[in-house]
Amino acid sequence: MASFGATTAHSALGSGTLPMTSSTPAFRGNKAALPSKPCVACGRPMSWRRRWARTWDEVKFCSDACRRAKRSRG
Repeated sequence: MASFGATTAHSALGSGTLPMTSSTPAFRGNKAALPSKPCVACGRPMSWRRRWARTWDEVKFCSDACRRAKRSRG
């Protein structure tokens, strides 16, 4: 029965939505609604990731491979 209390507390903490700024609506599982922009190196579209929340304006490359390729080209 102790695991039931832990499960209840965990489910109350994790609502399943991402905390975003007030200007952006809460993420409800619709990835098409997330912002996206093209990668500077390859041009492929990259969509917003929670990890990039604070630095989205500074993100230029979709991957480490594109970042390395761009540096070597110039």
